[in-house]
Amino acid sequence: MKHFILSLTFLFSYISFSQISTTSQNTEISIITIGPGNSLNDAFGHNGFRVKNDYIDVIYDYGRYNFEDPNFYTNFARGKLKYLMGKSRSKDVILSYKRQNRSIKEQVLNLNENQKRELYRYLVNNNKPENRAYLYDFFYDNCATKMRDVSESVLNSNIEYINPDVYKAETFRTLIQNNLNWNSWGSLGIDIALGSVIDKKAEPREYMFLPENVFQFFEKAKFKGTDTPLVKKSKVIYTPTESYKKGNFLMSPIFILGLVGLFILWVTYKDNKKEKRSKWLDVSIFLITGVIGVFILLLWFATDHTATAFNYNLLWAFPFSLIVISQAYKTIAKRWFIKFIKLLIIMLCLMALHWIVGVQRFAPALFPLAVALIVRYVYLIKFYKSQAQ
Repeated sequence: MKHFILSLTFLFSYISFSQISTTSQNTEISIITIGPGNSLNDAFGHNGFRVKNDYIDVIYDYGRYNFEDPNFYTNFARGKLKYLMGKSRSKDVILSYKRQNRSIKEQVLNLNENQKRELYRYLVNNNKPENRAYLYDFFYDNCATKMRDVSESVLNSNIEYINPDVYKAETFRTLIQNNLNWNSWGSLGIDIALGSVIDKKAEPREYMFLPENVFQFFEKAKFKGTDTPLVKKSKVIYTPTESYKKGNFLMSPIFILGLVGLFILWVTYKDNKKEKRSKWLDVSIFLITGVIGVFILLLWFATDHTATAFNYNLLWAFPFSLIVISQAYKTIAKRWFIKFIKLLIIMLCLMALHWIVGVQRFAPALFPLAVALIVRYVYLIKFYKSQAQ
């Protein structure tokens, strides 16, 4: 009896091991595409590889991270955060996204037995503890691009992509904002934090940094030199039952920043009538725009984020404004301070020029604030000149 139990244990161990490294004849490997969720973190969707046969049904995905990692937030801010690959039971993943009311689509890949086996081995090996971490990049190395890159690697780049019907040439920034409500704080934050490098037109293959675009491009893809489609069949696993609620307009960026702009204009109007200057307002403007400018500068030069370079939001959020705050307290300004304010006006005009010619697209919610800043700076020059006479 003891030998019989040991034999069974060995047999089950062997079967379990063989499931890890091989596939059965009826194995299907597919791409799972998850639709967007309500939060900014979920706004772009998700992708994963599903491996299904008589023995297993699991989803491998990229884009997990461990909050327990040392210096998690520091590494995240610096662009040095390691993301992880992971594996979960398909039914758990599907149930989780159903509860979140997010769409789930599946594309079964048109692979032969050898290709299935190689892809599965790749995923199993990639999911080992020593291999599963990778340096995340939102545009070039994320959960979506992994679907493309892993497939190309296993299939020896034998994939020909055909632009889907919904394709049109757009910039990286536009592709991001297509997934967001332009009048949301998440959209505003992205437009402020990311630089002009994302205002270039994306190549068709680069569109696949977004999960839904992986679905669209894979749907049309075929094997090179043939008419054989890459996807054998597609199906919708879950359709959301209701649309997501829109945010409260009264708490939106365009409304809040519009109020801020109107308030600056109103104070400036009152100051002009009384021929005085509200020092607290000018100190606040220099302080807030200066702090934002330092943040933008650090994202550009002190991190490894590729998308934060050449950020011309510095034209309205100038970090050196922090240095001149002391001058804002004085009634009689030094000549160099007046020149500094003129420089701020010139930079705001350059911001408008950059926006018009397409060097960088700025958040629409910044428009009322930029107008108010120009009016305030012009008034300051007028005020200081009148005091010097």
